[in-house]
Amino acid sequence: MKISKGVLLAGLACFAGSSMAADKLTVYSYRQAFLIEPILAEFTKETGIETQVVFAKDGIAERLQREGRLSPADLVLTSEFSKLMELVDKQLVDKVDSDVLKENIPAQLRSGDDDWYALTVRTRSLYSSKERLGKLDIDYEDLAKPEFKGKICTRSGKHPYNISLVASMIANKGEAEARTWLEGLKANLARKPQGNDRAQVKAVKEGLCDIAIGNSYYFGAMMQNPEQKSWAEAVYINFPNQKNRGTHINVSGMALPKHAPNREQAVKLMEFLASDKAQQAYAEVNMEYPVKVDVKPSEMVASWGEFKADSLPIGKLAEYHGAAVKLLDEVKFDL
Repeated sequence: MKISKGVLLAGLACFAGSSMAADKLTVYSYRQAFLIEPILAEFTKETGIETQVVFAKDGIAERLQREGRLSPADLVLTSEFSKLMELVDKQLVDKVDSDVLKENIPAQLRSGDDDWYALTVRTRSLYSSKERLGKLDIDYEDLAKPEFKGKICTRSGKHPYNISLVASMIANKGEAEARTWLEGLKANLARKPQGNDRAQVKAVKEGLCDIAIGNSYYFGAMMQNPEQKSWAEAVYINFPNQKNRGTHINVSGMALPKHAPNREQAVKLMEFLASDKAQQAYAEVNMEYPVKVDVKPSEMVASWGEFKADSLPIGKLAEYHGAAVKLLDEVKFDL
């Protein structure tokens, strides 16, 4: 069979491209450039493996579906747990059985099926007005008590952070009790759910409410932002349920795409991201808690005090996600 010069050159180009690809990993990332790029640069320095990053606020799962077997993605980094579950539900990830990852990342913070691993932890905290309430010893359940009527601010119930919180309530208390709680919380809202987590803290500072529901790392971000520092200084950060099950946590994470062209190098990157060096970088830059237990949080985060986390496996939240969304709909939480 005669092979044309054009076809031969094309084949050689593809071979050369695939050989080069082994020395450069493509990362699809929901996480922002300021956090990821310095860590990836350190990985390249240590291993010689270069990386290129495709950043996105949304739509990575859909992109992987469109690309199929031709996808260049070697690793996906997510900003929160629901994005990991979307990848798993759509069967877009592969299992990674790594002793390094299992040693560095506690079982609670990784998939029992080896198809995703957490990288950082954040709490769903309650921020209280220093002026009007002070520091609180509080449970999530207390948010439904009459004493807090008209005093609570939160973002949309349909945001993944709040869906996750409701899912944890269902998992811990049962659906009937979670419904009663959610109805009470809605009755105690100072305004219709709106804005992001930082906007809730701002509302406390402005006297629109006394308690805000928000993720812990935003507290550090506001403290470092000259325009928002006064918002953070007006509140205390509280870790709920310290006398019982512990504070609800969520995670950012990583997963290996099903058709990753450079699997071996991608796993090396995953293991690096779970190492002391990368975990410390995450902790310092984004004010999150490391998943590796012997890596300390940043000095600022440590100043907020220690807390007990809910021991519910993160993967369990996926089992109650649908029930949480349904409950929020039925209660008409955002109306």
